[in-house]
Amino acid sequence: MTILLIAVGGAFGSVLRYLVDGWVLDRVGTGFPFGTLAVNLSGSFVLGLIAALTIDRSVLPSDIRPPVMIGLIGAYTTFSTLMLESWRLVEDGQVLAGAANLFGSPVLGIIAVVAGLTLGRALG
Repeated sequence: MTILLIAVGGAFGSVLRYLVDGWVLDRVGTGFPFGTLAVNLSGSFVLGLIAALTIDRSVLPSDIRPPVMIGLIGAYTTFSTLMLESWRLVEDGQVLAGAANLFGSPVLGIIAVVAGLTLGRALG
């Protein structure tokens, strides 16, 4: 049953990723992969929040971890897309933008995880 729930979470996560990426790009344009950045940051935040609420605080049941953390958030976040978009920026001659995307996303992602963990630990 857990594997089925992970698969369902993955299906929802991939669709959610598509919708969020498109929504962001519709608002800010496509010159920089802000959609991927938004997905990675929000996914990092939610992953930190869920980890705090399930692992650290036991506020949520631990059996939601695999479907939500592996399925939903695992399919939602976009590391491979981050790599490809960073490289494409470099190939297009936008080396600074590629570097900013490649190095900024992990730094901001860590900040988002810490923010999620902090919020999750403060709740309850």
